[in-house]
Amino acid sequence: MFERTVVLIKPDGMKKRVIGEIIARFEKAELSIVGLKMVQLNQNILDQWYAHHKDKPFFPELSSFMMSSPVVAMIVAGEGAIQKVFDICGPTDPAEAYPGTIRRDFGESKGKNVVHRSDSLEAAEKEIGLLFSDDEVFA
Repeated sequence: MFERTVVLIKPDGMKKRVIGEIIARFEKAELSIVGLKMVQLNQNILDQWYAHHKDKPFFPELSSFMMSSPVVAMIVAGEGAIQKVFDICGPTDPAEAYPGTIRRDFGESKGKNVVHRSDSLEAAEKEIGLLFSDDEVFA
């Protein structure tokens, strides 16, 4: 099934200067980048993005981290994109990720794992709506 999903290169990934390497991994997997921009997240976006974490004690620290620098936001599309992106990124904890995955290769911890990825079609559509207008999506 053709799917679209969101990937963010988080502030730690920006600091490590691995934007091109990350994009190349998706393209090598025959996925398409159909939306791409740099954006400064704000509290309003993060309150909606992480609504399921809003009442948790780590939310303020998570918000502060995600606003600490601009992030690269992209829409990745293709057949089975959500599972393919998961496989390329690896699980949240880099220590549990396979060698060759983005999080294993570049991540440091569960919080500093270089990328965010949508975990479902519903999450992807919500995240696309929060960051991209219709005229910024090209497929």
